[in-house]
Order: sequence, then structure tokens, then C-alpha cells
Amino acid sequence: MSTHNKPYTLDKTKSLFFIALLPPSEFQNHANEIKQYFAQTYNSQGAQKSPPHITLQPPFEWSRDNLPVLEQSLSTFGEARLPIPVTLNGFGAFAPKVIYIKVLKTPELLSLQAELMAYLEKSLGIVHEVSKSRPFTPHLTVAFRDLTKKNFQLAWPEFEHRQLEYKFTGSELALLIHDGTQWQIYDSFPLAVRS
Repeated sequence: MSTHNKPYTLDKTKSLFFIALLPPSEFQNHANEIKQYFAQTYNSQGAQKSPPHITLQPPFEWSRDNLPVLEQSLSTFGEARLPIPVTLNGFGAFAPKVIYIKVLKTPELLSLQAELMAYLEKSLGIVHEVSKSRPFTPHLTVAFRDLTKKNFQLAWPEFEHRQLEYKFTGSELALLIHDGTQWQIYDSFPLAVRS
């Protein structure tokens, strides 16, 4: 899953973050229209609590006082990576609760995600145990876990075979922060190998 919709009891000096690839704004607008449709038609608002994104590193707590270390780490990681091609193609589901836009599992995307998680674990001690025990399924959520089973059964046939294809270049990592209500873009870090 990407983001969580349960309340967090955070240490007051820490915030919740995650790292993602964001599609260009033109596609974000389209994805937000789909999320709005799910909110209005199927009473699923959860996906609206974050910008459209592909999670690379699931949520983790980090001290706000220590943000420069996290930012420098992400900057260093990004500078050593090339931008990657990303293809969104059709819809998928984590039945019976979540509907998402499928992201093709390209070698470049799988490699970027695996390298990022390994780098964060080694350099900063950031570990997401659940993600380590299951394969990475890149996706862009449009209907979240607040989708009831009944509404999932109504919505999935509508989206299961719906056509959607969009290609873009993932050229930066986005660091998102939870403000207590929803996820906001905190900063971004270019993928740009320097010659």
C-alpha cells in the first residue's frame, strides 16, 4: 500500500515521510479526476489525502531536527541515478479494498526501488519490514482502503478493462510529509548522473 489512513501517535519531534515518483502535473490532474469520481460515486475519499504517486519507500518516521541528513542522503542517491522511463497501463486491484492505476514493472523501476530501499537501510537505518518480505508492486492508488467491499464489487467491473496508457520519465524523487491530515510534497531530488 502507499499511504495509511489510521491515526499515528507520533513523537512530537518526528514527522511521517515517504518517498515516491510523481507523474507530471497533466497526468496528476487526470488521476485526481479519477480519485474524485471514486469519492463521489463510491464514497472512497482516502486516495485524495495524497498527490498521485508511485511509492518507492513506504512511510517512516524521521526527526525534523535531522532533516538535513535525510535531504543530503536523497540528494546524493539521486545524483548517482539516471532518470527512468515509467509506463502507466490500465487498472489493477488489491481486492477487496484498493483500486489503482497499474505501473509496468520495468527493470529500471524495480532496480531504482530496490537500490533506494537498500541505500536508506544502510545509510540511515530506515527499514520497512513488510516491504522486504513481499515483491514490489508499483501502483498509483485511485480508490483506497475506505472503499467498502460492496462498492469495490460495483466499481471493479467498471475499471477492470478500462483503457489507460501514459508514459513519462521519472526524473526526480519526491519526499512527502504527513501534516496530520494529509500528505504534502516536502521536497524533490533530481535523478541526474553528473558527468
